[in-house]
Amino acid sequence: MAKTEILLESGTNEIEIMVFTVYGELYGINVAKVKEVMKADKVKPMPHAHPSVEGIFKPRDIVITVVDLPFYLTGKATERGERDIFIVTGFNKMNIAFHVESVVGIQRISWKDIQKPDKTLNNGEDGVVTGIAQCADSMVTILDFEAIVAEIAPETTINLDEIKALGKRERKDSNIILAEDSILLAKMVEQALEQAGYHNLKHFNNGQEAWDYLSSIKGSPDVYDKVALIITDIEMPEMDGHRLTKLVKTDAVLKSIPLIIFSSLISPEMEEKGRQLGADEQLSKPEIGHLVTVMDELLSRAGK
Repeated sequence: MAKTEILLESGTNEIEIMVFTVYGELYGINVAKVKEVMKADKVKPMPHAHPSVEGIFKPRDIVITVVDLPFYLTGKATERGERDIFIVTGFNKMNIAFHVESVVGIQRISWKDIQKPDKTLNNGEDGVVTGIAQCADSMVTILDFEAIVAEIAPETTINLDEIKALGKRERKDSNIILAEDSILLAKMVEQALEQAGYHNLKHFNNGQEAWDYLSSIKGSPDVYDKVALIITDIEMPEMDGHRLTKLVKTDAVLKSIPLIIFSSLISPEMEEKGRQLGADEQLSKPEIGHLVTVMDELLSRAGK
């Protein structure tokens, strides 16, 4: 994928989504996750794989797992078409191809225009929908590809053994803010941080909720006790993590609070964007052990 302007801009609270079809329905993926779009190729089935794993293929010098997205989403045997497409993605330091029917195009929209679906429609905490976007006259379902991969291969997501490997930990009283739209991932982060001694974690479902809270307390004399450190995802409805970072780091009161971007989208382009915005650290999911050690260091520097 060629670099698009949005990857080089900072804090615009916008996203470019690649719109594709599965059984005629419109779905979307963040362009930042897409490495390549190619015609569907022959794959080699893998024994004992998850039912949604179609197999593997080797387009050049790397073996890539192929996920049968139509089967994953519907449970129906996939009807193959001559024009089927592989969307090759890169996130969480993995390369995975998703088999789809066709690619419609790319749309640029504001996160404010992306709404989180009701839990009854999103299968509660385990839903795989990041949000619903209105693109022209059509509604597009933006999928949470992290959650899809976490369900198919749980070993690729947050691993509490990384916390155990850090050894005995003391209780930490620092107040931590977490902005993360996935309830499932937020619970996993909370569980890991509690095991690491960080018991005072306040979770917000998106950057807007986190910013509203920060705005409400920044006039308090004890603001730095109420918020010792901020952890934010990037992809979130209403306000993304880059916009939140920009607002925090340009605020006279809040800018000294350490802020970590913890996202599946950490790439050279995204790291440059985060640096421009003033993020103190940027870490790739699901490296939870690394997150804890960085939190320790930042809070130590701040005297917390």
